[in-house]
Amino acid sequence: MQVALNSKPVQVWRLLRLLVHLLWGMLLATVWLPFLRGKRRDKLVRRWSKTILNILNVKLQVSGSVPLTSTPPSMFMSNHISWLDVWLVNSLLSPRFVAKSEVRSWPLIGWLSEKGGVIFIERAKRKDTLRVSGAALQALADGDSLCVFPEGTTTDGSFMVPFRSSLLQAAVDAEVLIRPMALRYPLPDGGVNVDIAYWSDITLWESMLAMVKQPEITAELIFLLPIPTQGKDRRVLARRAESAIAELLRLPVRAALQTPGGQLSAGP
Repeated sequence: MQVALNSKPVQVWRLLRLLVHLLWGMLLATVWLPFLRGKRRDKLVRRWSKTILNILNVKLQVSGSVPLTSTPPSMFMSNHISWLDVWLVNSLLSPRFVAKSEVRSWPLIGWLSEKGGVIFIERAKRKDTLRVSGAALQALADGDSLCVFPEGTTTDGSFMVPFRSSLLQAAVDAEVLIRPMALRYPLPDGGVNVDIAYWSDITLWESMLAMVKQPEITAELIFLLPIPTQGKDRRVLARRAESAIAELLRLPVRAALQTPGGQLSAGP
């Protein structure tokens, strides 16, 4: 389905607002965020994230078993499509995220992620998984909720990649609930808005340009029933959450292949 794009002046205006807001976020993260705790910190993060959605004219539709902001520490997990996914979740919950170490090098967003308490993992190093699991377990013990994207990569939203289970061990050890979330960016006709995806060889800049072109972005975040972890195997939990999300979104789960550019793409 062909969607009318914003005019050039509107695209430039949105892009400038987005860049200014990211810079404003860097100032907040430096001056105010380190001194805020608990509800005051979460409120600031949610408000800042909602402004990102407002700038890009994102219409977020939330449904399902939506948790309260006072929900005990949990591990949220979702399929992954775009860098925008983080701000969707943050506009509601403001958990700590676990992300691949490459995110740290992204312009502006990487710096903000580090200041925002993101736990970075070097997936190529098996030993780093133990370090990150320990950090995740400590975060849960400290009363923080976590959000992970267990596919380990992004897709274009038309399929999913099998969930990795390593990070779920922290939820098992802490005996907290796993809260699966299903995420999608639909078009008005019900199709997949692949222009929102930040995947394959697309650059962060190209992804931003694709977003500011769209007059309106519809995002759906659906909370599935929580999954208890006490006495469960992390691999079983990963498959259960993966199946529940894929079934709700009616998406196939495909193996991931490494491309020459270093990104992951869908295999047959």
